[in-house]
Amino acid sequence: MIGKLSGRVDYRSDDHILLDVRGVGYMIYCSDRTLAALPSVGEAVALYTDLVVREDLLQLFGFPTLVEKEWHRLLMSVQGIGAKASLSILGALGADGVSRAIALGDWNAIKAAKGIGPKTAQRVVIELKDKAPTVMAMAGQSATPAAITDDVIEADAPASQPAPMPKPVVVQSNAQADALSALQNLGYSPSEAAAAVAQVMADAPETETSDVIRAALKLMAPKG
Repeated sequence: MIGKLSGRVDYRSDDHILLDVRGVGYMIYCSDRTLAALPSVGEAVALYTDLVVREDLLQLFGFPTLVEKEWHRLLMSVQGIGAKASLSILGALGADGVSRAIALGDWNAIKAAKGIGPKTAQRVVIELKDKAPTVMAMAGQSATPAAITDDVIEADAPASQPAPMPKPVVVQSNAQADALSALQNLGYSPSEAAAAVAQVMADAPETETSDVIRAALKLMAPKG
């Protein structure tokens, strides 16, 4: 499985690029939004990728962040949503917009994507609503654009040296901060989000980020 590629843009089309990775060209399909943000021909870029394997076809799809890649995989799990429809939704809304629309049940926002009808949009919201908080929780750690690796791009790079020993990683619980950030990205005010998250954390202090988001959304849902 090819999960990430770093190289130079060799060619741009209206729905894909040809990425030169040390002399090997990879055709990578991207959303309109991603294509618009990519650099010009000859410049370096890195993309997270998802390889779709069919009986008679192999296709690579590229994404600027892991969060967007995860949404692509989830969207394609919905009946009637293929790779093209997924890219259409992500191109229209972006990863944050998809998170917001699905978490809030806003199928009209999904329907705004080219080629997506109302029934399909409603199916997306219904089938993925319970999964939205989990992807939203990834945003704090996985929303950073893919890093460009120079020694992969440059053909004349010197021989690689042994990698230094990694520094110890200190794992900290940031469920509350990540939940607050995700809720504010959905459009809730800081005070409203903080009150809901505080109530959830008070009742269950060891709750996972995705569960905090889910519970807070229920607290803030319109009553009646």
